[in-house]
Parts: sequence; structure tokens; C-alpha cells
Amino acid sequence: MEAPPVTMMPVTGGTINMMEYLLQGSVLDHSLESLIHRLRGLCDNMEPETFLDHEMVFLLKGQQASPFVLRARRSMDKPGAPWHLRYLGQPEMGDKNRHALVRNCVDIATSENLTDFLMEMGFRMDHEFVAKGHLFRKGIMKIMVYKIFRILVPGNTESTEALSLSYLVELSVVAAAGQDMVSDDMRNFAEQLKPLVHLEKIDPKRLM
Repeated sequence: MEAPPVTMMPVTGGTINMMEYLLQGSVLDHSLESLIHRLRGLCDNMEPETFLDHEMVFLLKGQQASPFVLRARRSMDKPGAPWHLRYLGQPEMGDKNRHALVRNCVDIATSENLTDFLMEMGFRMDHEFVAKGHLFRKGIMKIMVYKIFRILVPGNTESTEALSLSYLVELSVVAAAGQDMVSDDMRNFAEQLKPLVHLEKIDPKRLM
């Protein structure tokens, strides 16, 4: 799966602060085709990209109360594609005027020995899963419709079962900090997907 755009500018005297704007929802399996049909009419690519990814979530426990979390993802259907390492910050839920969840985001392509490197750094794998689905694009917006599969035998991505009878739907934009107007465009797009799917600003802490 293609990663969100990542700036390649050299960093001097500070970091380049990229933010992910996110809306989420879900559809039952029997509604999938209706949603795909609607997205074909709304998005830039009538035929969506497909992806089959294996993701591993790594934790590093330190002095802080909550562990540091990194995500390693590889494509299972595109041989030779780079691995991706992703960091997602805590969501900024304070501003009620924002129509999307906002969180810091770092996504970089890496070599295939990423997991070995993380283990050497002291991380341990917390859980893993397979994600299979469709990717649409509308301007800078990315719409992912995918199902999550539980891995039954650790490390064996051939042995899986669906986690639920529904598909996750995510509408996201990766942009520089302060570009809050993109959440207005996201809200307007999400309105066009109703009543097939209701995309909302969901606080991950509520799901724990």
C-alpha cells in the first residue's frame, strides 16, 4: 500500500511537523458493494487500488506511564515494495471546531530488516494483523475501505480469520501542521457518503 506523502526535506534546527486528519466509520459486509459504487462516482480513481498488508505493532516500555508505539507494515501482494515504519501521536481532541481527529504522523519507507532493528532497540511486538481492502483518492484525501484479519498462528500470515462482519472505512489527509481547513473538505465529502456510512471523529481512548 502506498504511504501518505512524506516530506524529504533535510531537517535543520527542528522537526517537520506533519499531521494526520482522520474520520472513521464502518459498513457491514453486505453494504460493501454499494459503498464501493458510490466511491467510484465521487473519487479521482474509478477503479480503486487494492492492498493486502501485514502490520505489526511494537511497544517500548520506559519510565513514562504509557509505552512508546511504532507500527511496521509490509505489502504481501507487491513483492519488492519497501517496508513502512509509522508513528502516530496522541490525538488532539480539544478543538471542537475541527471536524476531524488530528494527530502527529511520521511515515517512512525502510529496508526489510525493520523488525530486527526494532527488536535490537528494545521494542517487543504487541500484536499483528492482516489488512485487506481498497484505496480511493480524492485530491489530497485518501479513502480506505478494508477488513482486518486476526493472525491465528503468530508470524503465519497464511493462517487468518476475519475479525468482524464489517469493513473499516477511513478518510484521511496528511498535511503540515495548521492546515485545519482540510477538515472542512473532509466533512463535506463524508456527507456525500451518508447514509451508506457515517464517518466520525472518534477518540481512540474511548475504544480502550
